[in-house]
Amino acid sequence: MKTTHRRTLKTACAATMAAGLLAFGVSAASAHVNVNPDDPAAGGYTHLTFNVPNESPTAKTNKLEVSLPTDAPFNSVSVKPVEGWTAELVTTTLPKPVTVAGATVTKAISSVVWTADAAHQIGQNEYQAFSISVGVLPDAGTTVTLPATQTYTDGTVVKWDEKTVKGQPEPEHPAPSFVTTASDEAAASATATASPSATPAPSAPSAPSAPSAAASATSSDAGSTAGWFGLAAGLIGLAAGVTALVRTRSTKAN
Repeated sequence: MKTTHRRTLKTACAATMAAGLLAFGVSAASAHVNVNPDDPAAGGYTHLTFNVPNESPTAKTNKLEVSLPTDAPFNSVSVKPVEGWTAELVTTTLPKPVTVAGATVTKAISSVVWTADAAHQIGQNEYQAFSISVGVLPDAGTTVTLPATQTYTDGTVVKWDEKTVKGQPEPEHPAPSFVTTASDEAAASATATASPSATPAPSAPSAPSAPSAAASATSSDAGSTAGWFGLAAGLIGLAAGVTALVRTRSTKAN
């Protein structure tokens, strides 16, 4: 009886530990540096928000660097201030000139570096959000990859730069990325094309068909004929009345 009870306790403990490890694994796997654009429409500007969790059980995060595209660089980059963090925009000469929004670009901001003071480092069970405004976004359907480097106070450096491939397991350190969508003008044009262009005009009343017109004419003629017959009958009746009256008076006179 005691043996059975002990086995039951061991099984319950093992199950609890397994569940705890599974939950920890899921939590660790989902704790990635990621990016969320508020409007990924091609040809426009967007706010990119990077969510940075602290994954170290002993150290704090004190630095973050995000790399920006240089093959299709942004022609505008600005940083939202974060209390206790200083931001640096790093400008790089491009390998070759590129055209962005109709202008030739030879230099562009290639990365943004945030560094924390001692009082605002990201501790255990904490995260921090970093936002930048960028544009112009490339053509619709383009995957914009923004590798990030996270540095801890103990000297550990984690590079979030692995490419995510559709249909394959997510890598251990995926690079933050997003896909551009159709431009606002293209989306509006597609909506207009899909919708009816105009409300059909009400149809004009049709002219009466030939049989209906003929029937109306026949009815009119019949009415006219009946009217003449009625008038003639009235006149004959009137004449008969007058004749009778004259005869009656003549008889009384005799």
